[in-house]
Amino acid sequence: MSKRNTQAAKTAARERLREERERQAKRDKTKRQVVVACSIVGVLAIAGGIGYAVMQMNEPSGWDKAAEAKVVAPANTSGKNGTTVLVGDSESDHVVHLYEDPRCPGCASFEQGVGESVNKGMEDGTYKLSFTIGTFLDGNLGGEGSKNALSALGAALNVSPEAFIDYKTALYSSEHHPSESTDEFAKDDYLIEVADTVDALKNNKKFQDAVEKGTYDAWAMKMSDAFQKAEDVQSTPTVKINDKVIETPGTDAEWQKALKDAGVTK
Repeated sequence: MSKRNTQAAKTAARERLREERERQAKRDKTKRQVVVACSIVGVLAIAGGIGYAVMQMNEPSGWDKAAEAKVVAPANTSGKNGTTVLVGDSESDHVVHLYEDPRCPGCASFEQGVGESVNKGMEDGTYKLSFTIGTFLDGNLGGEGSKNALSALGAALNVSPEAFIDYKTALYSSEHHPSESTDEFAKDDYLIEVADTVDALKNNKKFQDAVEKGTYDAWAMKMSDAFQKAEDVQSTPTVKINDKVIETPGTDAEWQKALKDAGVTK
Protein backbone atom coordinates (compact mmCIF):
# COMPACT_ATOMS: atom_id res chain seq x y z
CA MET A 1 0.00 0.00 0.00
CA SER A 2 2.80 2.21 0.84
CA LYS A 3 4.45 1.60 -2.50
CA ARG A 4 1.24 2.19 -4.46
CA ASN A 5 0.67 5.50 -2.67
CA THR A 6 4.24 6.64 -3.36
CA GLN A 7 3.90 5.99 -7.10
CA ALA A 8 0.57 7.79 -7.23
CA ALA A 9 2.10 10.73 -5.43
CA LYS A 10 4.92 10.94 -7.95
CA THR A 11 2.46 10.77 -10.83
CA ALA A 12 0.34 13.51 -9.31
CA ALA A 13 3.41 15.66 -8.74
CA ARG A 14 4.49 15.27 -12.36
CA GLU A 15 0.99 16.22 -13.50
CA ARG A 16 0.96 19.32 -11.32
CA LEU A 17 4.40 20.29 -12.65
CA ARG A 18 3.19 19.84 -16.26
CA GLU A 19 0.14 21.97 -15.61
CA GLU A 20 2.25 24.68 -13.94
CA ARG A 21 4.61 24.74 -16.91
CA GLU A 22 1.68 25.12 -19.30
CA ARG A 23 0.28 27.99 -17.23
CA GLN A 24 3.71 29.66 -17.13
CA ALA A 25 4.08 29.23 -20.88
CA LYS A 26 0.71 30.92 -21.40
CA ARG A 27 1.72 33.77 -19.08
CA ASP A 28 5.03 34.23 -20.95
CA LYS A 29 3.23 34.26 -24.29
CA THR A 30 0.76 36.87 -23.08
CA LYS A 31 3.63 38.99 -21.69
CA ARG A 32 5.48 38.84 -25.00
CA GLN A 33 2.35 39.90 -26.85
CA VAL A 34 1.88 42.87 -24.52
CA VAL A 35 5.54 43.90 -24.90
CA VAL A 36 5.34 43.68 -28.69
CA ALA A 37 2.09 45.65 -28.74
CA CYS A 38 3.57 48.35 -26.50
CA SER A 39 6.68 48.47 -28.66
CA ILE A 40 4.58 48.94 -31.77
CA VAL A 41 2.59 51.69 -30.09
CA GLY A 42 5.84 53.33 -28.97
CA VAL A 43 7.33 53.18 -32.46
CA LEU A 44 4.13 54.58 -33.94
CA ALA A 45 4.12 57.35 -31.35
CA ILE A 46 7.73 58.24 -32.10
CA ALA A 47 7.07 58.10 -35.84
CA GLY A 48 4.00 60.22 -35.34
CA GLY A 49 5.96 62.69 -33.26
CA ILE A 50 8.70 62.91 -35.86
CA GLY A 51 6.11 63.27 -38.60
CA TYR A 52 4.40 66.06 -36.68
CA ALA A 53 7.74 67.78 -36.04
CA VAL A 54 8.66 67.56 -39.73
CA MET A 55 5.22 68.85 -40.67
CA GLN A 56 5.66 71.76 -38.25
CA MET A 57 9.11 72.52 -39.67
CA ASN A 58 7.65 72.57 -43.17
CA GLU A 59 4.69 74.67 -42.11
CA PRO A 60 5.21 78.20 -43.49
CA SER A 61 5.94 80.82 -40.85
CA GLY A 62 3.98 84.02 -40.48
CA TRP A 63 6.70 85.84 -42.40
CA ASP A 64 6.66 83.23 -45.17
CA LYS A 65 2.95 83.84 -45.47
CA ALA A 66 3.53 87.60 -45.42
CA ALA A 67 5.91 87.26 -48.35
CA GLU A 68 3.05 85.86 -50.40
CA ALA A 69 0.33 88.15 -49.04
CA LYS A 70 -1.17 91.17 -50.74
CA VAL A 71 0.95 94.23 -50.05
CA VAL A 72 -0.49 97.17 -48.15
CA ALA A 73 2.01 99.93 -48.87
CA PRO A 74 2.41 102.75 -46.36
CA ALA A 75 1.51 106.28 -47.34
CA ASN A 76 4.46 108.40 -48.50
CA THR A 77 5.92 105.58 -50.63
CA SER A 78 6.01 105.03 -54.38
CA GLY A 79 7.14 102.48 -56.94
CA LYS A 80 6.24 98.81 -57.16
CA ASN A 81 4.89 97.55 -53.83
CA GLY A 82 5.75 100.92 -52.27
CA THR A 83 9.42 100.04 -51.87
CA THR A 84 10.64 103.48 -52.96
CA VAL A 85 10.97 105.72 -49.93
CA LEU A 86 12.11 109.22 -50.84
CA VAL A 87 11.94 111.96 -48.23
CA GLY A 88 12.53 115.71 -48.52
CA ASP A 89 11.47 118.72 -50.56
CA SER A 90 14.79 119.56 -52.18
CA GLU A 91 14.51 121.14 -55.63
CA SER A 92 17.93 119.76 -56.52
CA ASP A 93 18.52 116.37 -58.13
CA HIS A 94 20.87 115.25 -55.38
CA VAL A 95 19.87 112.11 -53.52
CA VAL A 96 21.52 110.46 -50.53
CA HIS A 97 20.53 106.82 -50.37
CA LEU A 98 20.93 104.83 -47.14
CA TYR A 99 20.91 101.03 -47.01
CA GLU A 100 20.45 99.74 -43.47
CA ASP A 101 19.22 96.81 -41.38
CA PRO A 102 17.34 97.57 -38.13
CA ARG A 103 19.43 95.14 -36.05
CA CYS A 104 22.77 96.27 -37.53
CA PRO A 105 25.17 97.65 -34.88
CA GLY A 106 27.17 99.46 -37.57
CA CYS A 107 23.99 101.23 -38.67
CA ALA A 108 23.34 102.23 -35.07
CA SER A 109 26.86 103.68 -34.80
CA PHE A 110 26.40 105.54 -38.09
CA GLU A 111 23.03 106.96 -37.05
CA GLN A 112 24.29 107.98 -33.62
CA GLY A 113 27.41 109.63 -35.05
CA VAL A 114 26.26 111.16 -38.33
CA GLY A 115 22.49 110.67 -38.52
CA GLU A 116 21.61 114.14 -37.28
CA SER A 117 23.81 115.80 -39.90
CA VAL A 118 22.43 113.56 -42.65
CA ASN A 119 18.87 114.42 -41.66
CA LYS A 120 19.66 118.12 -41.43
CA GLY A 121 20.90 118.23 -45.01
CA MET A 122 17.57 116.78 -46.12
CA GLU A 123 15.61 119.23 -43.96
CA ASP A 124 17.64 122.16 -45.32
CA GLY A 125 16.80 121.14 -48.89
CA THR A 126 20.37 120.26 -49.86
CA TYR A 127 19.29 116.80 -51.05
CA LYS A 128 16.55 114.23 -50.72
CA LEU A 129 16.96 111.11 -48.59
CA SER A 130 16.15 107.67 -49.92
CA PHE A 131 15.95 104.48 -47.86
CA THR A 132 16.19 100.78 -48.64
CA ILE A 133 16.02 98.63 -45.55
CA GLY A 134 17.01 94.99 -45.35
CA THR A 135 16.45 92.16 -42.91
CA PHE A 136 19.38 89.84 -43.63
CA LEU A 137 20.52 89.83 -39.99
CA ASP A 138 17.44 87.82 -39.05
CA GLY A 139 18.79 85.07 -41.29
CA ASN A 140 22.35 85.42 -40.05
CA LEU A 141 21.53 85.61 -36.35
CA GLY A 142 18.14 83.94 -36.12
CA GLY A 143 14.98 85.72 -35.09
CA GLU A 144 12.66 88.20 -36.71
CA GLY A 145 13.53 91.56 -35.14
CA SER A 146 14.68 93.19 -38.37
CA LYS A 147 11.50 92.22 -40.21
CA ASN A 148 9.29 93.27 -37.33
CA ALA A 149 11.06 96.62 -36.90
CA LEU A 150 10.84 97.25 -40.64
CA SER A 151 7.11 96.61 -40.54
CA ALA A 152 6.83 99.07 -37.64
CA LEU A 153 8.84 101.62 -39.64
CA GLY A 154 6.24 101.19 -42.38
CA ALA A 155 3.55 102.00 -39.83
CA ALA A 156 5.49 105.14 -38.85
CA LEU A 157 5.95 106.14 -42.49
CA ASN A 158 2.21 105.81 -42.95
CA VAL A 159 1.82 108.49 -40.27
CA SER A 160 4.29 110.89 -41.90
CA PRO A 161 7.84 111.04 -43.30
CA GLU A 162 8.87 112.99 -40.22
CA ALA A 163 7.50 110.27 -37.93
CA PHE A 164 9.46 107.71 -39.95
CA ILE A 165 12.72 109.64 -39.62
CA ASP A 166 12.25 110.29 -35.91
CA TYR A 167 11.26 106.69 -35.21
CA LYS A 168 14.24 105.32 -37.12
CA THR A 169 16.48 107.63 -35.11
CA ALA A 170 14.93 106.37 -31.87
CA LEU A 171 15.34 102.71 -32.84
CA TYR A 172 19.03 103.25 -33.61
CA SER A 173 19.68 105.36 -30.52
CA SER A 174 22.11 104.19 -27.84
CA GLU A 175 19.20 104.09 -25.42
CA HIS A 176 16.99 101.76 -27.45
CA HIS A 177 19.10 99.83 -29.94
CA PRO A 178 19.67 96.30 -28.62
CA SER A 179 22.70 94.11 -29.06
CA GLU A 180 22.53 92.33 -32.42
CA SER A 181 22.64 88.98 -30.59
CA THR A 182 19.32 89.74 -28.91
CA ASP A 183 16.01 90.02 -30.68
CA GLU A 184 14.20 92.77 -28.79
CA PHE A 185 12.76 94.22 -31.98
CA ALA A 186 10.78 91.00 -32.43
CA LYS A 187 8.55 92.17 -29.56
CA ASP A 188 5.70 94.46 -30.57
CA ASP A 189 5.52 95.84 -27.04
CA TYR A 190 9.15 96.98 -27.25
CA LEU A 191 8.65 98.64 -30.64
CA ILE A 192 5.62 100.50 -29.27
CA GLU A 193 7.58 101.48 -26.16
CA VAL A 194 10.27 103.07 -28.35
CA ALA A 195 7.60 104.73 -30.48
CA ASP A 196 6.19 106.43 -27.40
CA THR A 197 9.37 108.54 -27.34
CA VAL A 198 8.34 110.06 -30.69
CA ASP A 199 5.74 112.82 -30.44
CA ALA A 200 3.83 111.82 -33.57
CA LEU A 201 3.62 108.18 -32.48
CA LYS A 202 3.09 108.48 -28.74
CA ASN A 203 -0.19 106.76 -27.82
CA ASN A 204 -1.02 106.71 -31.53
CA LYS A 205 -3.67 103.99 -31.68
CA LYS A 206 -3.58 103.67 -35.46
CA PHE A 207 0.17 103.16 -35.43
CA GLN A 208 -0.02 100.67 -32.56
CA ASP A 209 -2.75 98.65 -34.27
CA ALA A 210 -0.67 98.48 -37.45
CA VAL A 211 2.31 97.16 -35.49
CA GLU A 212 0.31 94.57 -33.56
CA LYS A 213 -1.72 93.40 -36.57
CA GLY A 214 1.29 93.31 -38.90
CA THR A 215 -0.42 95.60 -41.41
CA TYR A 216 2.86 96.29 -43.19
CA ASP A 217 4.46 92.85 -42.84
CA ALA A 218 4.02 92.06 -46.54
CA TRP A 219 5.46 95.47 -47.44
CA ALA A 220 8.45 94.77 -45.18
CA MET A 221 9.14 91.53 -47.05
CA LYS A 222 9.02 93.33 -50.40
CA MET A 223 11.33 96.05 -49.08
CA SER A 224 13.71 93.33 -47.89
CA ASP A 225 13.66 91.80 -51.37
CA ALA A 226 14.49 95.20 -52.86
CA PHE A 227 17.48 95.42 -50.52
CA GLN A 228 18.71 92.01 -51.65
CA LYS A 229 18.54 93.10 -55.28
CA ALA A 230 20.29 96.45 -54.73
CA GLU A 231 23.44 96.90 -56.77
CA ASP A 232 26.81 97.53 -55.11
CA VAL A 233 25.43 96.88 -51.63
CA GLN A 234 27.46 94.27 -49.80
CA SER A 235 26.97 95.31 -46.19
CA THR A 236 25.22 97.76 -43.90
CA PRO A 237 25.32 100.62 -43.59
CA THR A 238 25.95 101.45 -47.22
CA VAL A 239 25.72 105.10 -48.25
CA LYS A 240 25.29 106.26 -51.82
CA ILE A 241 25.38 109.85 -53.02
CA ASN A 242 23.76 110.19 -56.42
CA ASP A 243 23.94 106.39 -56.92
CA LYS A 244 27.64 106.19 -56.11
CA VAL A 245 28.79 104.26 -53.03
CA ILE A 246 30.98 106.32 -50.69
CA GLU A 247 33.10 105.32 -47.75
CA THR A 248 30.79 105.35 -44.76
CA PRO A 249 31.54 108.50 -42.73
CA GLY A 250 31.99 108.27 -38.98
CA THR A 251 32.03 111.95 -38.12
CA ASP A 252 30.29 115.13 -39.21
CA ALA A 253 33.53 116.39 -40.77
CA GLU A 254 33.82 113.24 -42.88
CA TRP A 255 30.21 113.60 -43.96
CA GLN A 256 30.64 117.22 -45.00
CA LYS A 257 33.74 116.24 -46.98
CA ALA A 258 31.84 113.44 -48.72
CA LEU A 259 29.11 115.88 -49.78
CA LYS A 260 31.69 118.30 -51.09
CA ASP A 261 33.62 115.60 -52.96
CA ALA A 262 30.36 114.45 -54.57
CA GLY A 263 29.57 117.99 -55.74
CA VAL A 264 26.49 118.28 -53.51
CA THR A 265 27.94 121.22 -51.59
CA LYS A 266 30.74 123.69 -52.28
